[in-house]
Amino acid sequence: MTGFLGALLLGQGLCLVIEGAAIMALPRRLEDLLEFLARTPVETRRRIGLGMVAAGVAIVWLVRRAPAFTLD
Repeated sequence: MTGFLGALLLGQGLCLVIEGAAIMALPRRLEDLLEFLARTPVETRRRIGLGMVAAGVAIVWLVRRAPAFTLD
């Protein structure tokens, strides 16, 4: 599978692998992170989320533009 759908599925699969490995390897740290997020104000969490979205879009844009990283 190539093109946009293939890249989207590849990205989703990589996210699941990385997040699953982190949860499997460090379950106590995940609990600490969830407690930290629960104590963090909503507006700060929104800004963190916005930063993560911006970083993700920038990475995807760079990878799609760089000839060395083409998925085709």
